[in-house]
Amino acid sequence: MAGDSTVNFSLLHRTCKLVVLLCFLHISVTVFFYVRSLDIRFAFVRNQQSHSNSTTDMNPVRNIPEYTPGLELNMAATKTQKDQTKEQTAKVKKAEEPEKKKAEEPEKKTVEPVKKEPEKKLEKCPETSPLLVGALRVEFNMPLDLQQVEKENPNLRPGGRFWPRECVAQQKVAIIIPFRKREEHLKFWLYYLHPILQRQQLDYGVYVINQDGDETFNRAKLLNIGYVEALKEYDYECFVFSDVDLIPMDDRNTYKCFSQPRHLSVSMDKFGFKLPYNQYFGGVSSLSKEQYLKINGFPNNYWGWGGEDDDIFNRLSSRGMSISRPSGDIGKCRMIRHQRDKKNDPNPQRFNRIAHTRETMQKDGINSLTYRVVKAEKFHLYTLITVDVGKP
Repeated sequence: MAGDSTVNFSLLHRTCKLVVLLCFLHISVTVFFYVRSLDIRFAFVRNQQSHSNSTTDMNPVRNIPEYTPGLELNMAATKTQKDQTKEQTAKVKKAEEPEKKKAEEPEKKTVEPVKKEPEKKLEKCPETSPLLVGALRVEFNMPLDLQQVEKENPNLRPGGRFWPRECVAQQKVAIIIPFRKREEHLKFWLYYLHPILQRQQLDYGVYVINQDGDETFNRAKLLNIGYVEALKEYDYECFVFSDVDLIPMDDRNTYKCFSQPRHLSVSMDKFGFKLPYNQYFGGVSSLSKEQYLKINGFPNNYWGWGGEDDDIFNRLSSRGMSISRPSGDIGKCRMIRHQRDKKNDPNPQRFNRIAHTRETMQKDGINSLTYRVVKAEKFHLYTLITVDVGKP
């Protein structure tokens, strides 16, 4: 029995030592993790304080410590005075943050909307332009460079288009020039006419209708083609038909339309500054769209020089219209001297055709016009349209 007691006591003693050792181990582990959690908390508080001082417009991002099983029970059970201090500090910071943000935010200034002035509506240009200078000196003995002419007319748009900026033009005018192999004459026309037309405050475009090939010239048909082609680009209401070799000597001779068809080249130096005969309607003339359509445009069957202007006069007269003209002084113009063009000999049939205008005008005109556009080009000073007008 004594041996059994000794054995039992020794076993009990070992068991107790083992239990004590396990308890000590448990306590050590608990203390270790407790101290570690305190270090994590203190580091978290310091991080929060430094992060709050560096930025006030962002919410702090919390560093979440690694999860340890059973740790939350120990933390809840061992809440210290430092934890309470941390909570109080956080509350104070939370209360101060809105004030800090308010103080750091730039003061918002009330910006009043800018009152936009309503666009001033342009008024109509006066009937008589205030920019006119009157009589002009016209000479043809100096060399001309189109590049220089372009520089002197910077307000032109492509195709020889212009409209006044200071007012709304009284009329939209298409200038139609029948043309073939007259480049030197065209230079002088562009040099003199563009400044004049701009001073007259017109909304205008210049269309040079170039007859292609070497067939007999047909002036009136080219004028009809110019009328049609110009209307494809813009709603012109007035059409000025001008020979390329005639330059006005007074800018008061306005290139626009009137209540009656207008003959503008009244006093040509070629005729001693006199009207050759009362029915004369050649050189430069203007018709409104309504007047032009009323006579079915111009005849298409006048091949060669002469007769078409008298036919046009007969058409206007047959429709009850009369010719208006400026005074002899204001209507003066100069012609560029030149030899008669080849393939533009006098038309031997012109007198017979003029005598039958009333009979032919209904079927010969804008309603019977046929042609083919070979090429259309826009230059700074004018629009050039080359056309095939067919044969006699």
